[in-house]
Amino acid sequence: MLRRTFLMLATTLATACVAGHANAACSPDYTGVTLTVASQTGPYIASALKLGADEWTKKTCGKVNVVEFPWSELYPKIATSLTASDATFDLVSFAPAWLPDFVPYLSEMPKEMQSGKDWDDIEPAYRERLMVWEGKIYSQSMDGDVHTYTYRTDLFSDPKEKDAFKAKYGYDLAPPKTWKQYLDIAEFFQRPDKGLWGTAEAFRRGGQQFWFFFSHAAAYTNNPNYPGAMFFDPETMDAQINNPGWVKGLEEYIRASKLGPPNALNFSFGEVNAAVAGGQVAESIGWGDTGVIAADPKQSKISGKVGSAMLPGSDEIWNAKTKKWDKFPSVLPGPFMAFGGWQIAVPKAGKNQQAAWDFVKTLTSPEVSGQAAITGGSGVNPYRKSHTANLQLWSKIFTPEEAKEYLGAQSDSINAKNVALDMRLPGYFSYTEVVEIELGKALAGQTTPQAALDAMAKEWNRLTDEFGRAKQLAAYRAAMGLPPKN
Repeated sequence: MLRRTFLMLATTLATACVAGHANAACSPDYTGVTLTVASQTGPYIASALKLGADEWTKKTCGKVNVVEFPWSELYPKIATSLTASDATFDLVSFAPAWLPDFVPYLSEMPKEMQSGKDWDDIEPAYRERLMVWEGKIYSQSMDGDVHTYTYRTDLFSDPKEKDAFKAKYGYDLAPPKTWKQYLDIAEFFQRPDKGLWGTAEAFRRGGQQFWFFFSHAAAYTNNPNYPGAMFFDPETMDAQINNPGWVKGLEEYIRASKLGPPNALNFSFGEVNAAVAGGQVAESIGWGDTGVIAADPKQSKISGKVGSAMLPGSDEIWNAKTKKWDKFPSVLPGPFMAFGGWQIAVPKAGKNQQAAWDFVKTLTSPEVSGQAAITGGSGVNPYRKSHTANLQLWSKIFTPEEAKEYLGAQSDSINAKNVALDMRLPGYFSYTEVVEIELGKALAGQTTPQAALDAMAKEWNRLTDEFGRAKQLAAYRAAMGLPPKN
């Protein structure tokens, strides 16, 4: 009896010892905790969340369940959960433009996360603008998004192509400074008989099309002489989307649609990346994923031949206040922070608040986010200073020259004096749905650019009145970095 009791005691002590060692390896220890995260259908972003989940599990012994929804369903799924105050999701990943709608249902980021080297490492455009609402931090950037330009260096450096281009257009073949040059280049390389087309952009409704249209228009509507007036008049909240700058942008966007592969009108961003990596087009615009995928020899036919630059700009920009074109002494680059980069936040109703914010720290750490940024298809683009400063990190996929151009384009765009911020205000989803409906008609030739934009402006003004003009004006000014209107 005594011997059996001794053996039982020894077994109990041994078990406790093993458990103690296991728990010591979990720091902090979230054994038994499972976090549920809402994401769009992968691989974009969902795969980055899973990468972060793997690292967090190794560190804390907790688990993460990534629930994926098609892009078109993500907003309503999250909104329904938040407004019902249920605990379906411990974390939600979403577009910065949706933050104003979600803020009432989100927890504020713990103060201890709002300082330190990891915090200071986030680019100011994200840390001080897109992560902030009404002076408080409710979300963390987990991705950086700014549209840039991608081109094939083998075509641009070919002596025969250079000579032929200069003979036809009167200037040197190089990354374009203006959208006219961009369209000239696309026209020059439009060679269907050789399986080569000019450019690739997203033109399909529901396929991120309006952000590509906005990138064209930014060059003619984001006027430094009247800040914040790209989308709405910051004094009256009257829609500006049908002014001459927007008309010019839409005309050129439609022109670009005719210089792509035959099925270009059905392109979402995924098809854009496939066309670029497949060597089907000479140039393209889009998020940083394009350059990463095109440089990856496992995914691309043009690996080692990928160049990058800032978006084209203009030396004439419409002034919404004076109702005239302002002439500038030189071309101003027109970078546009399309979408603005995925964000992640913790709903107030979540039952695992501390664990959820700890997961955010791991997911967005320089080490984990850096690996996601160099993984083609993760959907994560540079948003930390360390992402663009660490050339060694990118040597796994880029040649030194490719890395220099790619990181330079990303950093220069994000930090450009005239970088255009995406629209952020309550009801964003409703405003952009109007844009997509009318864009489809214009791209199909069913209406003129001016008529399509007039229809957008009319509906935008109606929506603004419906949501409350004073409330929308205050939100818009805050989002554009303007002081409250007296």
